[in-house]
Amino acid sequence: MADEMASNQSSSSIKFGTDGWRAIIGDQFTFDNVARVAQAYAQYLLEQQGKKVVVGYDTRFMAGKFAQRAASVLAANGLEVHLSKSYVPTPVLSFAVKHLQADGGVMITASHNPAEYLGFKIKGNYAGSATPALLAEVEKHLGAEPKYSSANIQSFDVRKPYYDFLASQLDLEALRAYEGVMYHDSLGGAGAGWLAGFVKHAGLKLDLRELHAVPDPMFYGVHPEPIPQNQFTIMTVLKAEQDPTFATINDGDADRIGAVLAGGRNFNSHQIFAVLLKHLHSKGLRGRVVKTFSTSQIVDKLAQKLGLELVVTPVGFKYITDEMLKGGVLIGGEESGGIGVAGHIPERDGLLNALLLLESVVRTGKSLGQQFTEIETEVGFKHAYDRIDLQLPSMDHIQAAMARVQTPQTIAGQQISGTEHLDGTKWLFGEVGWVLFRASGTEPVLRIYCEAPDDKTVKAVLAEAKKLVGA
Repeated sequence: MADEMASNQSSSSIKFGTDGWRAIIGDQFTFDNVARVAQAYAQYLLEQQGKKVVVGYDTRFMAGKFAQRAASVLAANGLEVHLSKSYVPTPVLSFAVKHLQADGGVMITASHNPAEYLGFKIKGNYAGSATPALLAEVEKHLGAEPKYSSANIQSFDVRKPYYDFLASQLDLEALRAYEGVMYHDSLGGAGAGWLAGFVKHAGLKLDLRELHAVPDPMFYGVHPEPIPQNQFTIMTVLKAEQDPTFATINDGDADRIGAVLAGGRNFNSHQIFAVLLKHLHSKGLRGRVVKTFSTSQIVDKLAQKLGLELVVTPVGFKYITDEMLKGGVLIGGEESGGIGVAGHIPERDGLLNALLLLESVVRTGKSLGQQFTEIETEVGFKHAYDRIDLQLPSMDHIQAAMARVQTPQTIAGQQISGTEHLDGTKWLFGEVGWVLFRASGTEPVLRIYCEAPDDKTVKAVLAEAKKLVGA
């Protein structure tokens, strides 16, 4: 009875967020809890008549061992299990679901979270992030006692077919003629070596220069999220470079992308989204544009200019996946740098997106910065953006902070013209300005986002917003 109560208590502490379950290693993220989540997923798969599942992992501490535990539980339930031979990026694990014709997948990763975290991402049989409906079904089984066995687990390596797939999505003739420079910073995560491998595989003359290409469970002392505060090294290196040279940066599992321009200037996720949208459209591709609630208004304006339907979802790529599964999506993306494109699996892919950015430079003959400036001119407004992440002591503190912003007020001299509550609380001001207050779905963090026509306004709004929530 005591063991059963302990099991139920452990299961009740497992909560799925915006992209699966994440927790601190050795605290809630334990071998026992990983086994419980694997058992719940196994029962879901069996209910769906599933037979085969793939399992991968990133470069975090003990990630491979946790993946083996998950694989052993899945195998004990009679499933045919394929475990990656080494660390893999999340988009490669998702690709493996499709390539191996599996019924689902597990990726042991905490994505962009700090190094002390690990996580359990679930992939559907469509080779993309688990939808809210799928996760809800898995959660129903979290109280089940795990099964264990030493059943045979097969290994897999899909590097070559994945590279062949990337090549099919790109203008290789143009890329092979390009002899410029591009940098890649994997931050020591699962993307380490993967772009360099593709350059060699595809026979490109590109001078690809890697930073932090050796996997590091501590991500070289930074959070593995491709945002400015974690890009000091690559920004310093790029200060001496000239256009059109740029750098791409991936998060811990390489499904997200960031960029830095020559001169060491950050090129944020909204700008990347806009350039990719314009680039895909220039290649003759069409479809709906899907963005999350925290993504720039410039995407709205550009979609309208291009005559494309826009869909706005809550934060979390699983909502974009829902839209992609309906079909007809050209591009779907989020403020955090996760972007999926037409012709691919319904998944974020920081590696493919890096190559598409390069392709846009090669085909236009213009740097990323020049391309975005043209977009600003086209849509008729300037874009400035920033975000602050406030680490608060508990969820109670986050709830109290969110309660303070339910009633809008003048902020940094900006009159609030309206509010939106699709995910968090957003205050609107000016023609395109907004500030969004939102609790993270994966850690005890309150995020405050702001977009305005200039950096001065963004900084002023964020400073007052921080005071307003009591931080």
